[in-house]
Amino acid sequence: MSSKTRAVLTAGVLAVALGLGATAQASAGAPRSVGGDPADNISRIADFYGAYIDAESDPDGSGDLPTALRAYYIAPSYLKKLEAWEGREHADGVLRAQSTPIKWKVTDNGTADHTEAVVTLTWSRHTSTKLIVDMTRSTHKIIHIGTTGLGGK
Repeated sequence: MSSKTRAVLTAGVLAVALGLGATAQASAGAPRSVGGDPADNISRIADFYGAYIDAESDPDGSGDLPTALRAYYIAPSYLKKLEAWEGREHADGVLRAQSTPIKWKVTDNGTADHTEAVVTLTWSRHTSTKLIVDMTRSTHKIIHIGTTGLGGK
């Protein structure tokens, strides 16, 4: 037996003895990268939804963070409409639901005078909903959240 074969065999036996089989190696995977750009509206919408969902799902209580995020990312005139919707529907207007999703994804839906994004919220393994979020290009503020966008898409 060559020394190379012996080393591989020893490493394999040691890995099994320590419980470090192929599943541990496969689950580690390649490094991931996530990026963003504060001047890019799709990044801003993704940043907002990521931070908002994190704050809402915080097991220690979200405190004032969801309110602060709303004030920062949502246009004041739309925030009033959103709060009125919440009063009528008894649900979170940002998520359009009474609970918090387990995942989210933001996809550019394009428009000319403002940015329109599709926000996919995943609630369970087989359940997701889609929202359309509109943001101004000039102020980078959310001006609409709904099942259709301002452009009618």
